[in-house]
Amino acid sequence: MILGALFFYLFSGICVASAFMVIAARNPVHSVLYLILAFVNAAGLFLLMGAEFLALILIVVYVGAVAVLFLFVVMMLDVDFAELRQGFLQFLPIGALVGAVLLIELLLVVGAWTFGPGVSKAISVPIPQLETMTNTEALGRVLYTRYVYFFQAAGLILLVAMIGAIVLTLRHRERVKRQNIADQVARTRATAMEVRHVRPGQGI
Repeated sequence: MILGALFFYLFSGICVASAFMVIAARNPVHSVLYLILAFVNAAGLFLLMGAEFLALILIVVYVGAVAVLFLFVVMMLDVDFAELRQGFLQFLPIGALVGAVLLIELLLVVGAWTFGPGVSKAISVPIPQLETMTNTEALGRVLYTRYVYFFQAAGLILLVAMIGAIVLTLRHRERVKRQNIADQVARTRATAMEVRHVRPGQGI
C-alpha cells in the first residue's frame, strides 16, 4: 500500500509539473517534450488504477502518434514564436476576464455537483463472464458484441472524415506527369514503340 502511494505521488507530481511546463516553456519543441512526459506519467496513473487498456492507448495513440506529430510539425514549420508573442500584453486583460469567468463557472459546477437519484438504476447490468477476464479482454468483448454496430459506425464516420480531408486539401498542379493506368493497359505495340532509322554518324 505504501509503495502504491509513493508511485501515485511520483507520477502525479511529475504529471502536474510537466503539464505546467507545457504552457510555461518558451521553446515550442520543449513544450511538446513536456507534453509527452505528462502523457507517460498519466499512463502510469492509469496502470495504478488497473486500467491498463487506457494506459496502453495513451502511450500508443497520444505519445506515439499525436505528440510526435506535433513535434515534427513544430520542427518543420520553424515558426517564429517570438514574433507571435508580440502584442500579448494588450490582450491580457480580456484573457484574464475570460479565465476568471471560467474559473467561477467551474467552482459553481463542482460545488453544486451531486449524483442523480436514477443514475445507479440507469447503469446497465454488468456481464457475468467479464469478472474473470482482464481489462483489455473485457473491453474487447463488450465492444465487439454489445456495441459492435456503434463501433463500426464510429469507424465509418472517421473514414469518411479522412477521405473528406484528403479531397478538400488535394490540389492538382499543372505540368506534372501523372500515371494513367487505363492508358497503360490499353496501349498497343504501335503506340508503345517507335522505330526510327538513324543514318550512320548521325544522332537521333
